[in-house]
Amino acid sequence: MFLLAAAGPLALAQQGSYDPVKTFAPFIMPDPINVYRSSNGAPGPGYWQNEADYELHPTIDPAKKQLSATETITYINNSPDTLTSLWLHVEQNIYRKDSRSRLAYGAALRGRRNTEESGPRPSSEGYIFDSVEIEAGKQRIKADYIISDTRMQIRLAEPLKPKGGQLKIHIRYHYQIPGIWGGRTSWGKSQQGEIYDMAQWYPRMCVYDDLRGWDTLPYLGSEFYLEYGHFDYYVTVPSNFIVAGSGELVNPKEVLTLQQVARLELARNSDSTVYIIKPEEIGKSESRPKQDGALTWHFHMDHTRDVAFSASPVFVWDAAKINLPDGKKSLAMSVYPPESVGEDAWTKSTEYVKNSVENFSKRWYPYPYPAAINVAGFSTGMEYPGIVFDGIPDKGSFLFWVTAHEIGHDWFPMIVGSNERRNAFMDEGFNTFIDIFESDEYAEGKYGPKRDSEYSAGGEPPDMILKVIDDPAAPPVLFPADGYPGRLGHPVSYFKGAYGMVLLREQILGPDRFDWAFRKYIRDWAFKHPSPSDFFRAMQSEAGEDLGWFWRGWYENHWKFDMAVEKIDGATMTIQNKGQLVLPATVEVKFKDGTSERFRLPWETWLSKGEYVWSSDDKKPIASVTIDPDHKLPDDDRSNNTKSAE
Repeated sequence: MFLLAAAGPLALAQQGSYDPVKTFAPFIMPDPINVYRSSNGAPGPGYWQNEADYELHPTIDPAKKQLSATETITYINNSPDTLTSLWLHVEQNIYRKDSRSRLAYGAALRGRRNTEESGPRPSSEGYIFDSVEIEAGKQRIKADYIISDTRMQIRLAEPLKPKGGQLKIHIRYHYQIPGIWGGRTSWGKSQQGEIYDMAQWYPRMCVYDDLRGWDTLPYLGSEFYLEYGHFDYYVTVPSNFIVAGSGELVNPKEVLTLQQVARLELARNSDSTVYIIKPEEIGKSESRPKQDGALTWHFHMDHTRDVAFSASPVFVWDAAKINLPDGKKSLAMSVYPPESVGEDAWTKSTEYVKNSVENFSKRWYPYPYPAAINVAGFSTGMEYPGIVFDGIPDKGSFLFWVTAHEIGHDWFPMIVGSNERRNAFMDEGFNTFIDIFESDEYAEGKYGPKRDSEYSAGGEPPDMILKVIDDPAAPPVLFPADGYPGRLGHPVSYFKGAYGMVLLREQILGPDRFDWAFRKYIRDWAFKHPSPSDFFRAMQSEAGEDLGWFWRGWYENHWKFDMAVEKIDGATMTIQNKGQLVLPATVEVKFKDGTSERFRLPWETWLSKGEYVWSSDDKKPIASVTIDPDHKLPDDDRSNNTKSAE
């Protein structure tokens, strides 16, 4: 927890009024500075990170609705600690009748994206493990393991040595693929055929880090925290299926026709969208390289924490080149069923993907992956490295917004690998913030400005966020993803998290200082695991501003901001800070001679007092005073922001 100073004399004397001691007490970061994490918010000289590399061979059986697979994990212990056990996520177990998620939330699946199936939520047996073995050196033995909800602990007969010790885990398993009730992973029937959205489909290593050792929060339905590594996965499906997966398709000549291979190569160099499979070609025998049996699609991806894929016999497929900084390029792709075709619908998806990746790459950090894919299926509104799942009926401005948002997650938390289960704002808040620029800039603002629908009725962001701040049930921004009450998870972690970044950029630091510092933070922590303290320190150090008061007021607490014009007396006016949160503010003074003046009150105005008195230099009588005349701040009571002289 963050440390707060005891309530000061002002707070004791005036219960509920502004207390500068409470706001400006020395702010102690939750995580200390050490050899692993530096005072400037960057990884320290001794920073280490373990690695998990995967070779996966999944097979989908559409008749049984089953995935079976073999998996080999090469785990490298770069930590200074000897490990006596290994922990893995086994997240298909969330669908078991006795899962913690089901018992905690009842019929509701936390993080559930599709609500078309009503009634009691179905269940499955989760992972069925056919074998689990450990290979160390030349020896391969049966593993000693236990299953605890959505985690597996492998207890090692011989501890894994520190600073480079490695071993291999061999797993054979299968599980029943959930229907659309599965939420983030599912199969469902489109108008012409089935679509399989495959996520959390293999046991994945938990993170072992310098903050907690093994981080084994169970999967309740919200978000992930995973280790980086290199992936090779080989997806075997019926020959009429198309597979879209994270990373690079390694063997296109084995799974595509010669015409499709040529079209794919054309798309790699085309700024316009190119069909790989046209709507009218779906189901045609000539659209597949073989007519029966199975095909195996091989994908490879480096420096990623996860992979996901989608498979269907009814995918339209198109693609276009992504232009990256320094002359590099990637590939934007979309796959979707025929009913999603339309110039106001998924026919525009690849253009949205391309534009979003180019924008985010230019503004923040170059996209590092070989492809960025948008899938229309049933596990809607969900992101994985290099691939996102959106909705079959999505169209218009919503399709643009959801595409940009989900693709934006490639930066947070896929590139910058923060612990999104524990710190939701570093995932959804940061990503919602970078969405703003894409919405403002695509097609000269065609779909801007972006607003979150739940709080759009108030119009401007300051009004929207007040509905969150005024809600007594709302938790602070610094809160784990699974802990938010259902209706408040979005407005707090997404919207308040993003608006905090807007305030930091536009009102506190200014765009130049903010952008410089935030870009450095992204570079420093690309493919690593920052904590909130690392972010706070990075922004303070590189932007050159003491921001403890803002971290405490906006992130740790749910404080209100309320400045008021108390009185005007000739050429003098008095402003009071009534809320516990402070922010820099613009004040506009209009004089009785028809002239006006604006000035900025810095946050230091309120370091030791709650009242500020100002007089015009030439003693001109004041006609009126307005705080925040451009309506940029989340002032809780705007009725006291303007006052006219009597």
